[in-house]
Amino acid sequence: MLSIQSILKSTQEQLKQAGLVDSPLLDAELLLCHALKVNRTYLFTWPEQELSEQQYTDFQSALSARLQGKPIAHIIGQREFWGLNLLVTPDTLIPRPDTETLIEAVLEQSSEPSQTCKILDLGTGSGAIALALKSELPYCEITAVDQSESALKVAKQNAQNLNLQVTFLESNWFSAVAHTEFNYIVSNPPYIEDNDPHLKQGDVRFEPITALTSGQDGLVDIRIIINQAWSHLKPGGWLFIEHGYNQANPVSHLLMAQGYQQVSLKHDLADNPRVSFAQKPFSNQS
Repeated sequence: MLSIQSILKSTQEQLKQAGLVDSPLLDAELLLCHALKVNRTYLFTWPEQELSEQQYTDFQSALSARLQGKPIAHIIGQREFWGLNLLVTPDTLIPRPDTETLIEAVLEQSSEPSQTCKILDLGTGSGAIALALKSELPYCEITAVDQSESALKVAKQNAQNLNLQVTFLESNWFSAVAHTEFNYIVSNPPYIEDNDPHLKQGDVRFEPITALTSGQDGLVDIRIIINQAWSHLKPGGWLFIEHGYNQANPVSHLLMAQGYQQVSLKHDLADNPRVSFAQKPFSNQS
């Protein structure tokens, strides 16, 4: 049978030839770890280890799915986000590194981690944002909502697996938290234009379309959130929204038009404008 080292080399080339060139080596490693039921350190430690017949069969099955375009996260059933190992299914978006920018923005703006606060995560999906924040701000009371019952099942399972206490509610944006105010409201909402050609490429082909698109300009849900969040933020509270690389200016204008102050922007690791955030004034003006 083939060794770990030789399989990684040949698989990397297969993935490249199939046009999966973003991270072929990492993809190969994750698929092989899944088949062997080991972590990546094992691959580096035992490169000459040969696979059993069953392990090789399992690996080929996973590789075949990847060559057909199926996302790695759906094949192995998990994705790491903010150091947390999350269950992922086709019912949720696959957590992406860009979204960690939102977590960073909240933590930079928040007070001492030991201070209590109330946080609302809108459109939680797999629960990635809410659970990452809870892991960093254990004293905060975090509520996470989603309109998808299937997504909430995934989020609740992740919370249970990680032993993190988050309240999950089925809700169309703010409908289930009608009279509640929060210190922070965070969201990675749908923000892709309905006719964006990228919807027919890569992993997004396998993700729920309702979690991706938001009207002709991609801003329909962001407008709703900016408008409705105002009455759910405590005076001095902050709203954080992830958006597309080309949406920073319109999002900024929407925030200012609603009356938010200290409108700010944070870039992701690729230096793209990724998260806009702003504060509701301490005064009672609306």
